[in-house]
Amino acid sequence: MSKRELGVCYYPEHWPEAQWAEDARRMAELGLAWVRIGEFAWGRVEPRPGQFNWGWLDRAIEVLGAHGLKVVLGTPTATPPKWVLDRHPDMLAVDAQGRPRKFGSRRHYCFSHPGYRQESARIVTEFARRYGRNLHVGAWQTDNEYGCHDTVLSYSDAARTAFRDWLRARFPAQDRNGGDIEALNRAWGNVFWSMDYEDFDDIDLPNLTVTEPNPAHVLAFRRFSSDQVVQYNRMQAEIIRQYSDAPLSHNYMGRVTEFDHYKLGEDLDIATWDSYPLGFLEDRVGAGVEDQRRFARQGDPDFQAFHHDLYRAVGRGRWWVMEQQPGPVNWAPYNPAPAPGMVRLWTWEAFAHGAEAVCYFRWRQAPFAQEQMHAGLLRPDSAEAEGFDEARQVAFELADAPDVQPVTAPVALIFDYDAEWAWAVQPHGKGLSYFGLVLDHYRALRRAGLSVDIIPPDHDALADYRVILAPGLMHMPARLKQALAECGAQVLLGPRSAARDAHMNIPVPLPPALPGLKVTVSRCESLRPDLPEAIEGGGQITGYREHLEHDGQVVLQDAQGRALAVRDGNLVYMGAWGDARALDRLVADLCERSGLAHMALPDGVRCRDTASERFWFNYNTEAVDLPGMGELPGCAVLRQPCP
Repeated sequence: MSKRELGVCYYPEHWPEAQWAEDARRMAELGLAWVRIGEFAWGRVEPRPGQFNWGWLDRAIEVLGAHGLKVVLGTPTATPPKWVLDRHPDMLAVDAQGRPRKFGSRRHYCFSHPGYRQESARIVTEFARRYGRNLHVGAWQTDNEYGCHDTVLSYSDAARTAFRDWLRARFPAQDRNGGDIEALNRAWGNVFWSMDYEDFDDIDLPNLTVTEPNPAHVLAFRRFSSDQVVQYNRMQAEIIRQYSDAPLSHNYMGRVTEFDHYKLGEDLDIATWDSYPLGFLEDRVGAGVEDQRRFARQGDPDFQAFHHDLYRAVGRGRWWVMEQQPGPVNWAPYNPAPAPGMVRLWTWEAFAHGAEAVCYFRWRQAPFAQEQMHAGLLRPDSAEAEGFDEARQVAFELADAPDVQPVTAPVALIFDYDAEWAWAVQPHGKGLSYFGLVLDHYRALRRAGLSVDIIPPDHDALADYRVILAPGLMHMPARLKQALAECGAQVLLGPRSAARDAHMNIPVPLPPALPGLKVTVSRCESLRPDLPEAIEGGGQITGYREHLEHDGQVVLQDAQGRALAVRDGNLVYMGAWGDARALDRLVADLCERSGLAHMALPDGVRCRDTASERFWFNYNTEAVDLPGMGELPGCAVLRQPCP
């Protein structure tokens, strides 16, 4: 168990020093416990190379600590000052069109640049030496929002050199004198279009080709790019651990999937993420226009919860919200204010999914620069903004709330970053994505009133679950296939499960080739969005379908009687992307087979169980009747003992 706490993000360098103590006093009175600082402060700490100005940061930490606040100290590597770029003019990331990114914003570096890695190691070492044993520094954050603003994939000269070395290590020669280029040519199928290479130094980055590059080449580059982020973060974590025993974290973002968060999280103690329900609604959720309008001031009912469950897995049980939206943001296509009650609802939903802390972004709205239209808990004139009162209400409620008591959910949903990259390399249809497929399945589980654990594909306790969903895992190692067949749970697979080998080749025997599952995908096709196909008994196929040869029990079939979902033992293979009705039918079937109780929740209502409590959330602006419990007001949360 762990205590539920609130926090805030604060930038003392933005405000007169005389104001700090008053800010700290108000934070403490509000009931906040954590304050994150420092992640953008490199230029103020080291205004010129080797000339450090620590005094202001020392005093800021002391002021916060004197009021009983614990500090999360961020390493400032997301915003290198101009002089760092002047030292290393080629450190900028390069986009897919070959254009270098520029100074004047943030995240202006390439993960592969050796000079910038050295500069990062140096400044992180300075921070860790100075504050590693500071009693007020209760946790660390590495960098800020890796991957945000499309900054993982870099096509720079440094990335090209590093990619070649990465490939050599993955295709080693037998004599250990260099990579085996012929092994790479075979694995990638480079005989196609005369793409064979004579040497690893002949391999370029997969951009600016006349038409699409080799999918094996692109997938390898995606894996390499992820590993560069993991190694960069590991460098920071290893330095901090030399000087501090405080837990390490990183703040991930919503639907930023360009690097493997599981691998990066192995070097950290806590996963955190930045939750912006209204900011994400238009450009990341993938909701239709009707739902965007309906939930414009509440956020999507499932997108935040999905990430809560994902980052609980990334943090191996320990996770926070490091930035919680408290009002309008400045960066989305449209920036409405939250409906009354939603800041409280979002906060409690995070706690219901096991968050140890929820920190609001930010303390005071800035009157200058890029985020001046981004609301905080305070207005620029220090008056309380609308979200302040809801944060105060949560703080009051937390006084009588039990500690976080996580529990293993009855249902697991596998999410795999490598599958996300494979789908991105070869979606086979406009708008199709692995993330979208998995989110659709997660929505169906939530509509059924089920609590869900999101797990990585190498999870070693599949037997803990009664139902497991594993849609769209493009590459499935033999050990995962065997584990799913033997786990004892009711398992849902497909579409595109095991459709490619590790190098994006179609395997033979044809997919899915799982033990005990007598199903073969004989043909696949993508469908126009305006030409869905009907499913007998209700529902439609949207976007993608496979034609199945099988010797099993048909669970779903199309209007012509052709099998769409087939059961063999504990395995069900769904050879199509089903709509909400189709997925609801599949989830109900799996629950009934496993003896798992499920519900049909009112539209826009969700629930979540912990070890001791059941939470109900109403994302509708109007009240909803919950059978046997009465009325749940709009934009409200209800807590009750677990049944």
